[in-house]
Parts: sequence; structure tokens; C-alpha cells
Amino acid sequence: MQTEAEFPEPLAFLFEPHRYKVAYGGRGSAKSWGFARALLVLAAQKKMRILCTREVQKSIKDSVHKLLSDQIAAMGMGGNFQILETEIRGINGSEFLFAGLASHTVESIKSYEGIDIVWVEEAQTVKKKSWDILIPTIRKPNSEIWVTFNPELDTDETYVRFVTNRPTDSVVVQMNWRDNPWFPAVLEQERQDCQRTNKEDYDTIWEGKCRSALKGAIYADEITEAIKDGRVAVVPYDPRLKVHAVWDLGWNDAMTIIMVQRIRSELRVIDYIEESHRTLDWYAAELQQRRYNWGFDWLPHDGNTKDFKTGKSTAEILKSFGRKPKPVPNIPVESGIKAGRLALRQTCFDKTKAGRLVECLKRYRRSINEKTGEPGAPVHDEYSHGADAWRYLSIVAEKLTNEDERPAIVQQPMQALDQEIGY
Repeated sequence: MQTEAEFPEPLAFLFEPHRYKVAYGGRGSAKSWGFARALLVLAAQKKMRILCTREVQKSIKDSVHKLLSDQIAAMGMGGNFQILETEIRGINGSEFLFAGLASHTVESIKSYEGIDIVWVEEAQTVKKKSWDILIPTIRKPNSEIWVTFNPELDTDETYVRFVTNRPTDSVVVQMNWRDNPWFPAVLEQERQDCQRTNKEDYDTIWEGKCRSALKGAIYADEITEAIKDGRVAVVPYDPRLKVHAVWDLGWNDAMTIIMVQRIRSELRVIDYIEESHRTLDWYAAELQQRRYNWGFDWLPHDGNTKDFKTGKSTAEILKSFGRKPKPVPNIPVESGIKAGRLALRQTCFDKTKAGRLVECLKRYRRSINEKTGEPGAPVHDEYSHGADAWRYLSIVAEKLTNEDERPAIVQQPMQALDQEIGY
């Protein structure tokens, strides 16, 4: 191989046969650069169909088309390839195709069944649904799946799928700036500046380490502190304490229920349900089968709104199932978020039963104005339902009693009382 086609040593496995070839790590590691060069060398040696993809590709500018084109020029391989607007073709019949995964369905992706290699770049953003569609499609004998990404959270689908649970016949390497023998001086200066002025982000940006919470997440500091303090752990159910169920209502969206106990000022999240398209009787049965020492069911303000189909409210229906609904005060969202931050400082989460709730709190974020860069209202997405339930829990945290509700004492008129005792 010629000098201009040299590669970082950790990427030597790219020229070996493996089903999965994965490189992850921080900025300046040359992993994407090395993957591009390896693919061009292989495609020049024999006819291949190569799909270059990522989760979202709105235009060819979002793809690695430019990176591949630059490497063709850098390696002096202009005579081997024809660079077109949306494709790259080899003179031997090789093809480089470019597509976004999010836009495909099981049916639409079938056109890629004959792919030899798929390269998934910036794979940290690829969702489970996309992987589940893509991987079975790449079924040609000896076909390969190449993956490059900068990790964000250790619970991201791509990280779990390829790093935590490495698949059979895979090579997975972590690469950082130290592994790049051509690491440029300009990036070295950037790295040192980041290490000096932005220690919070340095490990993720340059060392390829996972964050405790999504950057910019509303509860990032508080959930990171909870993890560091060991408050995301095994939290056993205490039968001496009441278990309160705090609901965020949904049908097409997720219905979420947090199960929490309180002792003095400490909150213990022991369980969590998140489902959709289920009826209230299903949720009530799910709760009852847990056989907890139940307290109250805390519902948002719309829990008392009557459904036009049944003529009954959620609170009324739950009461008919033997539950004990109570309303959460309807206060502004931002006030609830402030309460959520305070409550997080005194809460333990069961890492198994309430792990999904922790994930929601890690990822609950605000929308960002593209023009001004200013944060706006919280984003309504798959993680906001758990975060909304957490907000409701925080609002009523001081009301989570371990006492049974005493029946109200009815005051009888004095005349009736006189008659009752015989005066």
C-alpha cells in the first residue's frame, strides 16, 4: 500500500473479514478518515456496492460524500472513481450510495439487500427502530456493517448494541486523539484549550467517554449528582411505608406511572410503568398485582376531566377500581421544573425497575431556537412523559404521607343530637 494510503494502526482490522467493524471515541482520532480510506481501497480492488448512511440525511451535504471525495483526491485515486452529485462510482463498477435511515421502512430499504458493506457514520444518534430495520437487510453472504460514532450516553442504543453487548464476529475499538499519528497542531491547541476552559465536556469531546446525562438536559446536573452519589441503585420496597402512584396521562402518547415511597425528607422511587394504547383497567390491574401498601394515586389536573365517550373522568374510573385518586395542583411548568430539581437532590431510584425514568430525566431537554441559539420550552418527545410525571411527583412531594386518610367527621345539628340521646 502506498504511503498516501496509510491508516492509523488501530484500524488494521478493517482489512480483515468480520461482520461488524466498530470504532468509537473522541474528536481527532481519524476514525472516520480511516474508514473512508479503507472503503475506497477495497472498492478499487473489486466491484462492490457500499451504502453510506446515518440516522438523518436531508441532503447529500449531510453525508460522507465530501469526505470520500476529499480522500479520493488525497490518495491520488481520481482515475479509479467518478464523483457524481449524489453518488460515487468506480471504473470497475463499484458504487457508493448515500441515504438516511430514519426515512426508510422495512419495505423501502429492501433495495439495499445486495449491499456488500454499509457504513453507519455518526451512529450515536441511530435509533433502535433504524438498527432493527437495517441489520436484517444487509444479508448478502460475507456482507459487513461498519460503524463509527462519538459516544454520548452509555444507554444510547448504538453504545449498548455494539459496546456493552458486543455482537458475534465483531471488532470494536475505542480511538482517541492519541491514536492519530497525524493529529494536527491546530487540533492539539483546541484540545488543550478545551481541557483548560471546559473540563465538564473535555472527557466526552476528546477522550470519548460517556456523559451521565445528555448535554443541555434540564436535569443534567441533578441526575449526574444522583448517579455519582450512588442514588441510582437497588432500592427495596419497604412494606411499612405507603406507595404513592404519580401519573402522567396518555393514550397515543405514553402513560407513565411513578411508584414512590417517602420516609422523612427522602423519596424512594421503587417502580415505574410506561405504556401506551392501554385502558385504565389494565393499568389498575398492573398496579394491584404488585401488592404494595398503597397510598394515593396522584393525577394531573386533566384527571378530573370527563371523557365525552364514557361521561366519566379518569379519577372516577380509578376510584371505581378501588384506587384513591387525588389531584396534583395545576402550577406553571417552569415552577414544576424548579420543584423537580429540588426533589432530585433527595431521591433514590431503583436502577432496574425505575431505570427508564432515570433515562427520561437524563434526556429531558429544551428546544433551541435555530436563529438565536436561545433555549425555549421543554421538548415533547418520548422522554418527556416520564419527566412530566416526575414534575407532578415533585409538586406533591411534601404531601406523600404514610398515614391512612381518616374519614371526615360529620357534624350533626344539635337538635338531631338531642333526639338521638333521648332529651
